[in-house]
Amino acid sequence: MKLLIASGNVKKVVELRRLVAQAGLSLDVVGLSDVASYEEPAETGDTFEANALIKARAGAAATGLPTLADDSGIEVDVLNKMPGVRSARWAGPGSSDTENLELLLRQISDVEVGRRRGRFVCAMALVRPDGADEALRRTMEGVVIDAPRGSNGFGYDPIFVTDEHSVTNAELSPDEKDAISHRGQAVRAMLPLLARLEKQS
Repeated sequence: MKLLIASGNVKKVVELRRLVAQAGLSLDVVGLSDVASYEEPAETGDTFEANALIKARAGAAATGLPTLADDSGIEVDVLNKMPGVRSARWAGPGSSDTENLELLLRQISDVEVGRRRGRFVCAMALVRPDGADEALRRTMEGVVIDAPRGSNGFGYDPIFVTDEHSVTNAELSPDEKDAISHRGQAVRAMLPLLARLEKQS
């Protein structure tokens, strides 16, 4: 059975495909570039869960495929848990990962690293063609450092050090990151539902 990942972020699709394969599932994971194009909905939700469901419902309706979507981002406590749902466009519409990251660092430049507590959040939603849906949330706690390090990962990975490591997410190997990441946790929590999909195929 095909499983659509409703994301145009190629790195995110690759990461999710890897996580599903690591779970031993034989679902054929496809991204938006693998299906007929459709108008992607605006992410108008005020929570990660709401945005994940918006994307997953649109994908399932347009393609007839069970669709997995996530909305993820970073919350920084001294910024009142912002950027939050605006993480991908923190520096404005169409902003790059680097622009978003640099703006965040400027906004907390006067805060000592030890007080830059925050977390990566991933809300993941699965919507089946019959309209049934499930959504869940997982987090990864840590601190934001004062300058980017590492070349792996994407988004805010180069400036985030999780509590389990002394290096940034961008300095971890894919396997190390998958083991603890918010998205890895969310996929693993979804596995029983994905396994059920596989059995139905």
